[in-house]
Amino acid sequence: MASVRPPARQEQVSAWRPRVPGVVEVFHAHYTEYAYPMHVHEAWTLLIVDDGAVRYDLDRHEHGTPHDTVSLLPPHVPHNGSPATPGGFRKRVLYLDASLLGEELIGPAVDAPDLRDPVLRRRVGQVHAALARPGDELEAQSRLTLIGERLRSHLLPRRGDRPARRDPVLARRLRELLDERVVQGIGLEEAAGLVPAHPAHLVRAFSGAYGIAPHQYLMSRRVDRARRLLLAGRAPAEVAAATGFYDQAHLTRHFRRLVGVTPGRYRTSGGRR
Repeated sequence: MASVRPPARQEQVSAWRPRVPGVVEVFHAHYTEYAYPMHVHEAWTLLIVDDGAVRYDLDRHEHGTPHDTVSLLPPHVPHNGSPATPGGFRKRVLYLDASLLGEELIGPAVDAPDLRDPVLRRRVGQVHAALARPGDELEAQSRLTLIGERLRSHLLPRRGDRPARRDPVLARRLRELLDERVVQGIGLEEAAGLVPAHPAHLVRAFSGAYGIAPHQYLMSRRVDRARRLLLAGRAPAEVAAATGFYDQAHLTRHFRRLVGVTPGRYRTSGGRR
């Protein structure tokens, strides 16, 4: 008798935008085989893993997130991620804007993104529980305030000890151009003329400084914007046009690569929240 191959497990995600100031997105996911490539976020990524473990690179250093760890990944710093255990991993993420965590924490978070703190871990879990209950927004906001305070107590004392990050002028200027033109985009020749620098040198400088190619950075920023619009209820085709993608298929290809599911599945993943 021929053996029957079990069906492939589908990645599971749930995402929504809560009515809590400072929280850009709540994202819950169970990934069994999916590995996301190098990318960036505009917001802070506050991550806990409930089952399994994640292995990721941040600023050219390898890190891991066992279940007792809280990970804080700063905005605009490239990172990737993949399962570190056979069964994959289950994670809960809060994407937070600068109103809760300021730029002064970016450097320390790059140096020490994984925090082993049982109290902090419990508080992050409590915020997720509150965010899942409509009407408990004040509780979530109150708990977030305490989390921000505890994160600062972990990271700010290290501020004077950290070495300066590599951020050459050419790379920084190209990043500023990309940030200014996330939707409309910019050609390499035009960017090289504005900086100015030879196009090849500009690409090498950017990739060397940030560990990600300019086009990967731009697509990450576009997918980030697409996530926000999808959670606001806009259709994938409309979102593709609003975020700089050529068409819906172009959006779907890059969205699936960075998030693990299609825009359509992502848009409805939060149910009636």
